[in-house]
Amino acid sequence: MATAEQPDQDHFEDEVEESGHKMLIFNVIPSWMISFVGHVGLIVLLAFLVMPKREEITTALEASAAPTESVESIDLDMADFEDSEMEELTETEFEEVTPIEVETMTEMETFESLETSEFVGAEEMVFEAGDIGDLGALTGSSNEVNGRTGESKKKALKEYGGTDASEEAVQLALKWIVNHQRPDGGWDFDHRIGPGDHRDSPNPGEIANSRAAATAMALLPLLGNGQTHRVGVYRENVRAGLEFLMAKAERKGRGISFWEKGGGQMYSHGLASIVFCEAFAMTKDAKLAPYAQGTIWFIEDAQDQVGGGWKYKPRERGDTSVVGWQLMALKSAKLSGLNINPKTWRGAKKFLDEVSNTSGAFYGYQTPPGDGGTGGKGQTAIGLLSRMYMGWDKDTPGLKEGCQWIGSKGPDTFDGGTDKVDMYYNYYGTQLMKQYGGEMWAKWNGKMRDNLVNSQSKEGNTAGSWFFVDTTPSKHCSNKGGRLYTTSLACMTLEVYYRYLPIYTDKSVTDDFKLE
Repeated sequence: MATAEQPDQDHFEDEVEESGHKMLIFNVIPSWMISFVGHVGLIVLLAFLVMPKREEITTALEASAAPTESVESIDLDMADFEDSEMEELTETEFEEVTPIEVETMTEMETFESLETSEFVGAEEMVFEAGDIGDLGALTGSSNEVNGRTGESKKKALKEYGGTDASEEAVQLALKWIVNHQRPDGGWDFDHRIGPGDHRDSPNPGEIANSRAAATAMALLPLLGNGQTHRVGVYRENVRAGLEFLMAKAERKGRGISFWEKGGGQMYSHGLASIVFCEAFAMTKDAKLAPYAQGTIWFIEDAQDQVGGGWKYKPRERGDTSVVGWQLMALKSAKLSGLNINPKTWRGAKKFLDEVSNTSGAFYGYQTPPGDGGTGGKGQTAIGLLSRMYMGWDKDTPGLKEGCQWIGSKGPDTFDGGTDKVDMYYNYYGTQLMKQYGGEMWAKWNGKMRDNLVNSQSKEGNTAGSWFFVDTTPSKHCSNKGGRLYTTSLACMTLEVYYRYLPIYTDKSVTDDFKLE
């Protein structure tokens, strides 16, 4: 993570508020019977008074009419779609809108109907197993995240190159992570803060005021291992972490923000967004739906309206590193069955085009690599993974060339003589190679997996954790996030076997994530 000058947050809030649209539960478009009793001017005036405005397009929240019934999806449509399909809606289509009966509105109110104090208070939204009926299967590929437990997980672990040793390393890492949870349910990059005699391990992070980012980084490997607030040995830890984040949520325009002043900024928001989208997909808990969709709306509103990317401040010119986390959140949202404006995809594609070379094989930070240059390893891995998620076929020339280059570099490994490893590159590179598959993945995985297992701390208060001095000038892991951040990335890297299904198989999720 990198720091930047502090944004004018109040200015951003004003912009979002001015551009937002009023959100309603549903809209009933009345028919009218007006007799021809006046002159033509009066009829025209009445017609203008009752004409439905496009900004009054409704936001619908579908839910079960009774606890024993279920629906196919939770539909939180955006009120400000501006794509061609929305513009082509006719008056007849508006008149056919049917009000949706929602019997559980006390639990599922829309953002606009909630006061801020009600919305962000974790004490008002305590999870209770079974307090909301099962909402059934989502429209997205929720089966992808449901494969993180049981026989499906064991099968994926074996099929894609995991071992008993790699899974044992994951379990040790999760134990270290939960041991450093604070009494308020959250985590801190300075893992030494809080009670307990296990907190004197070295290498704390330096980022201040980034509790949401630290908490999200701790929850992601837990969720990745199949732990939720309803199932798993760490369900109470996940529950407390989610409630901590819910208490920190802020209303910003139509969305929900986890933007943090200081080191976290849009990194914090992207990470928290992934947490809520994944937790929602795994549990179908309706209390999480407004947070999951709301964080996506904030990502859309924070997108650079010119270049299509994201950076530290909302609407600032983007960089590849920050873009990677926002696209990861959008991917999780798509697979959760949530709604994303197609304009967001088009903007992201524009950004990737502008920071890559002509073939799309190599990527820079904010500009394309120089003539004949290959860009940075980490930025190229992020760019190529994003292209995969957004629909590039395996045989796309730029994707093949870039993956072959990353494969030739291999993972950054600990050699026993130095503690310098770029885990940020390893995290994205591992996902990239796993999705591409084949011999390149087998070669990459063997080296990455065994090196992480062997370099994990095994003794004392650091047992189960990792810490490496980053090899890049930005020092993403060591100076900023410290041991918690490094451990989270390493743990998620070893969960790659079952965290997401591979794209290029018969079980492909590509169609759910394409721009078109």
